[in-house]
Amino acid sequence: MLTQRAKYGLRAMAILASRRAPGSTMSIPELADDGHLPSKFLEAILLDLKRHGFLVSRRGKAGGYALARPAEHIAVGDLIRALDGPLAPIPCASLTAYRPCADCADPAECDIRRLMRQVRDATAAILDGTSLARFAATAAPSPPAAMVVERR
Repeated sequence: MLTQRAKYGLRAMAILASRRAPGSTMSIPELADDGHLPSKFLEAILLDLKRHGFLVSRRGKAGGYALARPAEHIAVGDLIRALDGPLAPIPCASLTAYRPCADCADPAECDIRRLMRQVRDATAAILDGTSLARFAATAAPSPPAAMVVERR
């Protein structure tokens, strides 16, 4: 299940991909206002996305955040993995963070694992096949400010 952190991160990345010229920056307050996002939470998310190589930042009056590479070269699946971790619904179905279940006698024969691998594979196919550019072009407008609980 997608966390609020990943939702906010995707919304901020879509704003950066669609509302600015390549290489131009947006400040945290601008992103928070445009996306109706809580700025303190957004700041932590953006720092994490920067650490994963999706964003660059500039200091100063004209500073802010910008995409580190073209939106066409950023997969939505990679953003979600950076913010939420593996896409698999259970650890034994993960390709990148596999952990066997304590109560499973034989993972190779487990029907639950087999089904959850199908879920993981279908999810990954959609998310990895969707670029940030395509997502930003089709994303719905941000919710009205009244729907946001905190906007500091």
